[in-house]
Amino acid sequence: MFSKKTLLQAFFVLSVGVLMGCSFANSKPVEPTERKITNLSKSEEYEMLQLFGKVYELAKKEYVEEVGEKELLEAAMDGMLSSLDPHSEFLTEEEYKEMNEHTTGEFGGLGMTVTKGKMGIMVISPIDDTPAFNAGIKSGDYITHIDDQQISELSLSEAVKKLKGKPGSKVKLTIFREGEREPLKMTLKRAIIQVKSVKVELKRDKEIGYIRMSIFDSNTDKLLKKGLTKLKKDSEGKIKGYVLDLRSNSGGLLPQAIAVVDAFITGGEVVSTRPRNKEDAKSYFAENGPDAIKGDLIDGAPLVVLINQGSASASEIVAGALQDYNRAIIVGVKSYGKGSVQSLISVSDKTAVRMTTSRYFLPSGRSIQAKGITPDVEVKPAQITESEIDEDMFSEATQANALDTDKIVKVIKDKKQDPKKDDYQLERAMDLIQGVSVLQK
Repeated sequence: MFSKKTLLQAFFVLSVGVLMGCSFANSKPVEPTERKITNLSKSEEYEMLQLFGKVYELAKKEYVEEVGEKELLEAAMDGMLSSLDPHSEFLTEEEYKEMNEHTTGEFGGLGMTVTKGKMGIMVISPIDDTPAFNAGIKSGDYITHIDDQQISELSLSEAVKKLKGKPGSKVKLTIFREGEREPLKMTLKRAIIQVKSVKVELKRDKEIGYIRMSIFDSNTDKLLKKGLTKLKKDSEGKIKGYVLDLRSNSGGLLPQAIAVVDAFITGGEVVSTRPRNKEDAKSYFAENGPDAIKGDLIDGAPLVVLINQGSASASEIVAGALQDYNRAIIVGVKSYGKGSVQSLISVSDKTAVRMTTSRYFLPSGRSIQAKGITPDVEVKPAQITESEIDEDMFSEATQANALDTDKIVKVIKDKKQDPKKDDYQLERAMDLIQGVSVLQK
């Protein structure tokens, strides 16, 4: 559906980061404010460049420790770009080579989407069935130390490099989590990350099709088609509706996001990108190209999309477009809010620049940058548990001075809670589908 050139033009920084075991996103999506613009004459610009040269020479000669010319100049270029926004950066020869080497579906690492934050490295979301996911790392966690080394002063690339390592080797993480009094310390074993972006399952008496989409990679559209075919076959025609779970899906490839929307609508614009020059704006449509999906693959059946604060980038495009077309009910909590596009631009044979070149807009014309997708039905994570005391709470045994109180209290104290936790958001999503099914009848 998309050429390689188009893919680079609409390049999501997440797609590169995921292949290195950690995805990159901004620490806090910021809606651009009025940037101070000071235009210089040619002579003034030349004077500023001369000033830069003087500062460079001072740092090279007078800094307390010896520093290399290459490191100084690379840091200057990276500093210039990173001052523009959290996504733009200069890729050194080593970083550019490393990025180009990680082009397969397998990679070493911990399996989580991360970003640079004020307290260290912030986790946007763990990827399903990876060491990070299995260790219980959550969206919003801050990694403050790696192998007992404080990382607040490290760049994102430097920190990610420390997280990676030989598969099977261990790495110790110190994590700050909101609501916890003490930092969490855990040791994870690095692994070859094999991502299966789509998983499907029948729920509630085979009447609801559940589609879990953890990331948007090059196989997502193919896996979605196969999964829907399997659900229809296994349900024997009983499916009343579908849940598309995009929670903690940090994004990925733009063409795949468009293909997923295409699977549920009959046509129309999915997203548009608007760069600095308005004449270079582009729109991307469903059912556009030889590999496009024709029609709605679920034949208009009710669709609920689950999102949370870890849903970002491409997953926000999918949720937002389906919301704009009134094709799905969005359930959960507000998404992350990443609405910018990064392009990878080679500046030499060995180095490149990753630069924010566009913002993307949904079919209705709204931007999600720093705003996110607001769900139609807000459902916060929770768990359904029975009262620990149940019917005994309001009985004779609980009255003051009742006989045998000690015995009753002991029984109450010894009751053990079922460790199984219900997925409250998913349960409410399925309730909605069943409700819509009743209304349709």
